[in-house]
Amino acid sequence: MVARRFPIEAGHIAMFARAIGDQNPVYYEESASDTEMGGVIAPPTFVMAAAQFDPEWGLRPQPGRPWMGSGRTPSGTAGLDGADENDGGTGLHAEQHFTYHRPIRPGDVLTGESREGERWEKQGKRGGALKFSEIIVDYRDADGELVVTSRMVGVRTERAPSEGEA
Repeated sequence: MVARRFPIEAGHIAMFARAIGDQNPVYYEESASDTEMGGVIAPPTFVMAAAQFDPEWGLRPQPGRPWMGSGRTPSGTAGLDGADENDGGTGLHAEQHFTYHRPIRPGDVLTGESREGERWEKQGKRGGALKFSEIIVDYRDADGELVVTSRMVGVRTERAPSEGEA
């Protein structure tokens, strides 16, 4: 699922830049006008924050729903990456790529549309086959112009490695 409406605000850009430890003046209203860009633009990985605007995002806690959580006893992980809790494999976010068609600026309102990309397999050493898949998200502005394309590569193992396997 992808955010249907992702409003871009200068304050969100500044908070994101602070959170990742990036002090580039182009991300802050008080200094961006003196940069080559002439105003605030978003950092390269900023579209990852679009998930905060998706009410169905699997990593967002939902009242009354199991959530994998971050505590000692998570309540469930089914459905976070299309996996069944008991399939024995392990999934992870392996890569993230961004292609910018123009800078993201405050005042933009982006919408994302996702599609499946390529799928492939490689033989792993510990967990059996490694199954790779891409999810591509195209973010467009209010005029329908393509602003950024995000490509996420996920990988699942066929099975969890046995204890003691090296």
